Amino acid sequence: MQHVKQLLKTNGISQRKLSEHLDLSPASVNLILNHDQYPKAPSKSIINEGISQFLAKHSIALDLLEPLTITDDYNDKENPMLLRKQTLTDAARKQFKLFINPFTSDIRSADELYQSNDTAYVRAAMHHTAKHGGFIAVTGESGAGKTTLKRDLIDRLKRENQSVITIEPYVLAAEDNDIKGKTLKAAHIAEAIFNALSPLEHIKRSPEARFRQVHNVLKESHKAGNSHVLIIEEAHSLPIPTLKHLKRFFELEDGYDKLLGIILIGQNELGLKLSEQNPAIREVVQRCEIVTLEPIAPAELSGYLAKRLSKQTSLDSIIDESGIDAMVSRLVRTDSKGRVVQSLLYPLAVGNLVTGAMNMAASLGVPTITRDIIMNV
Repeated sequence: MQHVKQLLKTNGISQRKLSEHLDLSPASVNLILNHDQYPKAPSKSIINEGISQFLAKHSIALDLLEPLTITDDYNDKENPMLLRKQTLTDAARKQFKLFINPFTSDIRSADELYQSNDTAYVRAAMHHTAKHGGFIAVTGESGAGKTTLKRDLIDRLKRENQSVITIEPYVLAAEDNDIKGKTLKAAHIAEAIFNALSPLEHIKRSPEARFRQVHNVLKESHKAGNSHVLIIEEAHSLPIPTLKHLKRFFELEDGYDKLLGIILIGQNELGLKLSEQNPAIREVVQRCEIVTLEPIAPAELSGYLAKRLSKQTSLDSIIDESGIDAMVSRLVRTDSKGRVVQSLLYPLAVGNLVTGAMNMAASLGVPTITRDIIMNV
């Protein structure tokens, strides 16, 4: 539609007059003319007819207007759309006065953590397991905030000076088979425990002696008043044999006292591996509680955005109510009865969408993010 923009400029007609004629916002008209991006309503054919009538009204030759093909691919979408990683442009930083993008940057302290009812429950479950023992698996989609909660747990234990030793085996190249990468085995977990509790002592070579040694250092540390928690990220990449061996780590005891709490953190595939329908892993399923980190509830989205902004600026200087409602429409799919079928209101997806919208608003000269901006990012 760049040719229409040029026709208006040549004839000294402002885009605002066209927007008034079409009964659309200036931002929507900007998107149509500059990017061929149409709003959800009215339909593209009605808008194109309105543009033709406007040009004819101002005696602009219609033969200069290229044929407008009608496609409503976006309006007919069946699934919510995710954006790639978005980086805030210099223009957007200046317009919204944000030197650091709060929506995509990592949380630096517990004060910045937004706690919905669901997040608070998962956070409490992780802390209870770390302090008092237990075996839980925290699952959720990519970008749901699982790693953030792990960092919050470790920071909380240090901040409150609690006698809990965290043990994190390295999973940099871990896969569930040795063809795609390297599997994390029980021997590697034993080494991680031993190195965390007795880093100056040499671990035994014999498997039987090594595991006895690990059990002994756990008991000695427990007698000194410490609790221990094993945290494994990317746990969806753990092979079935290692998951079964974790049950035996969990059963290490000193009298009635459990010596090791276990927190597995992984994507939803971890929940499938730990399904009660999988007979090969029934001994683990009966002992491991699955805690799922749910997406942000639509009613809590504005609270989440305001919390991420913290004290940098007010939420209404970034996005208006229509923009927030549009984010829900964009990332939540419902059925004909209004029930949620799929929600992608996860922190990472929300952050990328808001960042892309700020970039577009800045490029169009629109002061705040509106529904039109969100629906056309």
